[in-house]
Amino acid sequence: MRTAYKCRAYPDPEQAAALNRTFGCVRKVWNEILDWRTKRFHAEGSRTSYADSDRYLTRLKRSEELSFLNEVSSVPLQQTLRHQSTAFANFFAKRARYPRFKSRNGRQSAAYTRSAFRMREGELHLAKMAGPLRYVWSWPDVDRATIDPTTVTVSREPDGMWYVSFAVDIDAPEPLPPTNDQVGIDLGIIDLAVTSDGDRIANPRHMERKQRNLARYQRRMGRKCKGSANRRKAAHKVAVAHGKVRRAHRDYLHKTTTALVRRYDVIVIEDLNVSGMVRNRRLARAISSCGWGAFRTMLECKTARWGKRLVVVNRWYPSSKLCSACGHLLARLSPKTRRWTCPDCGTLHDRDTNAAKNILAEGLSVSACGADVRHSGTSRVQSAMKQEAPRREP
Repeated sequence: MRTAYKCRAYPDPEQAAALNRTFGCVRKVWNEILDWRTKRFHAEGSRTSYADSDRYLTRLKRSEELSFLNEVSSVPLQQTLRHQSTAFANFFAKRARYPRFKSRNGRQSAAYTRSAFRMREGELHLAKMAGPLRYVWSWPDVDRATIDPTTVTVSREPDGMWYVSFAVDIDAPEPLPPTNDQVGIDLGIIDLAVTSDGDRIANPRHMERKQRNLARYQRRMGRKCKGSANRRKAAHKVAVAHGKVRRAHRDYLHKTTTALVRRYDVIVIEDLNVSGMVRNRRLARAISSCGWGAFRTMLECKTARWGKRLVVVNRWYPSSKLCSACGHLLARLSPKTRRWTCPDCGTLHDRDTNAAKNILAEGLSVSACGADVRHSGTSRVQSAMKQEAPRREP
């Protein structure tokens, strides 16, 4: 199986300058090829293959205006063409939106294959770069001198931090010992997740706690002249604040999902339409800061890696309006209603806990009848369930 080790990198000034030149060339190639492909499609109506873009890149490197592309390694430029071809394949398959132009203010990266780097006793040597790239290895149980990476990606975040990622093919790890426990998870805003066992996973609200400082930094940046050194300094402070929030929230999601995978053998979640939900102006910021998409992606990766099972139920399943005791379906339930009493059996329900119990029951029934268990894309493929929820006997 394929895994990656992401480490902090500390290039010296010469290496940083060389990498920045490589990032600029990669960004230039991406934007030039994207503009050429778009104009070609509108003029001729034909799609562009990787071979076509490769021949166009050769013409660009021979031109006088873009002769500086020959000063950096050609491997990151070729990898840029492959990444763009993959992006267009995902667009035509309706898995992603149309590729966009890259900006110098965002995250910068360059990918090196085995022909452009070498590993010697744990030291990383990149093409057209003097000396090894210094990085910090954070996995004491893995000897970095024994890894054989297939791809090395060097990146620089907007806050100025450098990273290097090693893509490595490893043997599948031993599955975790079974616990014979199952859980349904209802994601929310007040609590990040509520389980069918009644446990509540708190929403850390990292963005809200930093919102005041972020607003102050952004106001200061807005008062600076565009293109000035002071504006770059102010933008760097904004990027540093956002980076702290991003890393803290990602660390929290990793710890939460790892604890869930170790505790339960079967995890059932709901297929939420996050991209549609963030169109609500009042809830867009709160939903985006929760990280539901990253939460699901982490569960998918960790359950597949450690031999556990993830079941995704249909997004149209009325988990909140269905009584988990008798199966009564409410005609309407206001989002502000956090507790409700079933008119049939008189059971008092907590909205989130009841939804988690219904998600678990529906996920077990769906997986038992042989329907799809894990969907990596959208919910266009409906799960094996009726549109109207069936009544269950208590």
